[in-house]
Amino acid sequence: MPDEERPGGESTLTVVIALVINLAIAVMKLVAGLVSGSAAMLSEAAHSIADTFTELFLLTALRRSDRPADRRHPFGYGKERYFWSLLAAVSIFASGALFAFYEGFRTVFGAPSEQESPLLAYIVLALAFVLESVSWTQAIRQTRREAAAENRSIQEYLSRSDDTTAKTVLYEDSAALVGLVIAFLGVLLHQITGSNLPDGIASLLIGLLLAFVAYLLGRTNATLLIGRQADPVLVFAVRDRLAEAPEVEAVVDLLTMTTGTDSVLLCARLDFDDALGAADLERACVRIDGELRAEFHELNEIFLEPVPRTDPDVRAKVLARYGRELHPGGGTGP
Repeated sequence: MPDEERPGGESTLTVVIALVINLAIAVMKLVAGLVSGSAAMLSEAAHSIADTFTELFLLTALRRSDRPADRRHPFGYGKERYFWSLLAAVSIFASGALFAFYEGFRTVFGAPSEQESPLLAYIVLALAFVLESVSWTQAIRQTRREAAAENRSIQEYLSRSDDTTAKTVLYEDSAALVGLVIAFLGVLLHQITGSNLPDGIASLLIGLLLAFVAYLLGRTNATLLIGRQADPVLVFAVRDRLAEAPEVEAVVDLLTMTTGTDSVLLCARLDFDDALGAADLERACVRIDGELRAEFHELNEIFLEPVPRTDPDVRAKVLARYGRELHPGGGTGP
């Protein structure tokens, strides 16, 4: 089957493109930074080096998270994608932002220095912008396609997406393009004024930009590692489908957790019709399980637990979590 139809296929393509481009750009920026002595160029070199390490972490995430479930990990390895993506965010901060801050402060408060070969810096920045645009175009193309498939805007998709690899590439490529503009302005103003100050400030701004991207990605992956609820659209749809089952009197509690990209664990506590016998209850659970899996392909593990809606302990847990009951007439959703 084509790569884009395989699980993680397009994400892998997006990451590989970004890896090759960032490695080439890192070498060019490093040479230009060493020759010109520009702090902004050296910061951009560190930026691209950090991005290169990020892509390596993301490729590891894609490879290891696709392993099937086994005895030690019965729910699979999907969350490993978030662990490696979190390390990618740390890499962006540690390798890129901290070095950019160091170069910025050194340049602003250090001894004045004359910039060498600014033309080389301009050429490298222009080439880097073109190459980064190629990677960014692939990332935004994948994001738009996946957002359209879910009938969402790009902003809504990014806020709810559980595919952190594509999101990481898009964020870091967007930051790279902005960083290149900042570096260009730093080199240009240094050349015009002869002062180190614009170059140092540009380096500090690049550091702030990288720190902000690292924070966004770190927060997203930390939330998914801890155990984030599934997409509310899915949760509401599952709740309504369970409530429509003829054997179900009420949906008492509904727990979901994202266990990987397009992978959700569901635990539903249901108040079944008291007239059902044990065999009827078993058949109802099997049928409901099958119907849910057929309609909602993200559900890879489903647990259905019969409970009375009047049970005080269960009711207290639901009220503590959602502030209200979940059965029809209880409100708008969990």
